[in-house]
Amino acid sequence: MSAHRIRHIVLFNWKSDTPAGHAERTTAALAELRPKIPQIRSYHYGANLGVNPGTYDFAVTAEFDSVEDYLVYRDHPDHKIFIEKYTAPYIDTRASIQFPIPAGS
Repeated sequence: MSAHRIRHIVLFNWKSDTPAGHAERTTAALAELRPKIPQIRSYHYGANLGVNPGTYDFAVTAEFDSVEDYLVYRDHPDHKIFIEKYTAPYIDTRASIQFPIPAGS
């Protein structure tokens, strides 16, 4: 399906009643998730530093060797458990994109 590496970016805004420390728990859970899904080529995530107004609260970026590898990640049972426990109940707004990374980048 894909000859290009793929970058996945997802941004979240938490609901106003999200418990304190949730971003830290989410960060720890993402660190535990990465070794369970070998298709993840690179994985970066974290809470917004608050430098600029009007931004999202939390971001995840991941890189995959192909669309197929991204789909393995997207549909992986451990990823789905992570979503059910750490994101779905707490998200106010979410944006995501997947795009090809040009060769040599």
